[in-house]
Amino acid sequence: MNFKLLSSGILLFMTSFSVWGKDPELHKLIPIHSKGTAAYYVDGYIDGFGPAQLLVDTGAGYTTINEEMLAVLKKRGQAKFVKKLSGILADGSHKVVPVYLIPGINIGGECMIRDVEAVIFPAKTRLILGMNTLLKVSPFTFSMDPPSLLLSNCGNSV
Repeated sequence: MNFKLLSSGILLFMTSFSVWGKDPELHKLIPIHSKGTAAYYVDGYIDGFGPAQLLVDTGAGYTTINEEMLAVLKKRGQAKFVKKLSGILADGSHKVVPVYLIPGINIGGECMIRDVEAVIFPAKTRLILGMNTLLKVSPFTFSMDPPSLLLSNCGNSV
């Protein structure tokens, strides 16, 4: 039984190594930072808007932007309505929110992610980098020592 477990571990290591080793130019190590809490943020650039700090949240199904950012993006023709989404928030409440397609987010000046679906939250709600966007640059690693994201399949930076 120990042999099977060891064999599985070796196979998993080899599979991970081969995925990470495909094209090192597409892998980017992006620093993240804390604001004195257990939450971590990454510097980003939203196409059609500009610089933004995003909360890295692997528990969030979607990337979120706020209504103020959406207004700017719509004015510049950089946001397209996709659908309404019904979901349960972290506090257990149920909410229906609009989802818009935005042209892209550059993470840390190193990793361009195109065609991002973003949920819209009220007023000045903080921006969240959620799993729908992180999956586009998977496999990825979230590290706390040093605080960083290792992203793969990154496009060209802007």
